[in-house]
Amino acid sequence: MLTFNDVVFSYPNQPVFNNLKLHIAQGEFCFLIGNSGVGKTTLLQMIYMNTFPTSGTVQVGVYDSSTIRKKDLPFLRRKIGIIFQDFKLLEERNVYDNLAFVLEVIGTPQKMIKKKVFNALSDVGLSHKQKNLPYQLSGGERQRISIARAIINDPMLILADEPTGNLDPETSNEILNIIKKINQRGTTVVFATHNYDLVKKHSAKIIKLQDQKAYNVTLKKKSSEN
Repeated sequence: MLTFNDVVFSYPNQPVFNNLKLHIAQGEFCFLIGNSGVGKTTLLQMIYMNTFPTSGTVQVGVYDSSTIRKKDLPFLRRKIGIIFQDFKLLEERNVYDNLAFVLEVIGTPQKMIKKKVFNALSDVGLSHKQKNLPYQLSGGERQRISIARAIINDPMLILADEPTGNLDPETSNEILNIIKKINQRGTTVVFATHNYDLVKKHSAKIIKLQDQKAYNVTLKKKSSEN
């Protein structure tokens, strides 16, 4: 599903990855952890091929970073849903139009758009908010809409970039549980976070970025969480 083969990458005067290897299987839920500045967002950008390795390859399904053509990038990205920390909703459009816009730009028929928007909002429990503008929603509701936008085109892969970074602990757990339910339907999830307490509460694969490489790790749960 997703493989990094000996990936090397650096910004000017800042090495990021050195022969990084990782593999995530179809349908897996994977936490991506590591200190700030270690490369979590860069790694996610490599998955949707907004950033390319200096050497090595990134393989996402049938797509390979070393051979993909520019004209094929939109087709790869249609198979990936992205959830951002800061939501990135269109503030002048209501909830329905925020979701419909994703489908309109790829030419989805209006009848199908209406059905997909309803299904996505139902999945995140916000069908009753479709006429609201983003400023009328709480932070947790805005992130739920962001999740609905990410899943509306039935992606094979969800990338979540610090999606609970601006939320309180209770809301963070609610958001994570929604994403885990989506994963249980077969969608692969990569969930980048610096919130180790959140990670410790859930059983999932954990990949830690450290020293320019990726490691499979286990975090010990606190005694109060056992």
